[in-house]
Amino acid sequence: MTTASVSHLASIISATSDAVSEDAAKALVVFRASAQSHDAVASTVSLGKYAVEVDEPPALGGANAAPNPVEYYLASLLSCHVVTYRFWAEKLGIRVDDISARAEGDLDVRGFFGFDDSVRPGFGEVRVVVDITGPESRERYLELHEAAEAHCPVLDLTRNATPVSTVLGVSAGNN
Repeated sequence: MTTASVSHLASIISATSDAVSEDAAKALVVFRASAQSHDAVASTVSLGKYAVEVDEPPALGGANAAPNPVEYYLASLLSCHVVTYRFWAEKLGIRVDDISARAEGDLDVRGFFGFDDSVRPGFGEVRVVVDITGPESRERYLELHEAAEAHCPVLDLTRNATPVSTVLGVSAGNN
């Protein structure tokens, strides 16, 4: 990790701490996304100024033209781990030269297709491996691991139930 990136994270941590200490409401952030379907099961998801394509493999009705939703979940989980490890390395004063991560999840499609309602439609298990290189002791990296696992937002979304409410809007067609 370069000195510039360390000081950059340190300044973000400090500025955020100061702002939140002055006004707890400044800790609340709203993230937004919207999706528009196209083709059989594909969609374009708008995320602020970004757009990502989502599709399914042919076995699930798609053209395999983009990652599918559960692959994006894995990408979100891994990238959130990397960010969280970097921030907590800075907070704990632990030097990290490099971080890489990989994940795989087991999904039984019987739940999605409704073939067996006792099978959940999402991942039954996800396995994550984070590899860190740097000059610190294994104990220091275990300390970092514990902090990152306790503070990773996407991991928290998986480990803890998050209330989700869905409203169906229906535009009646001309029949």
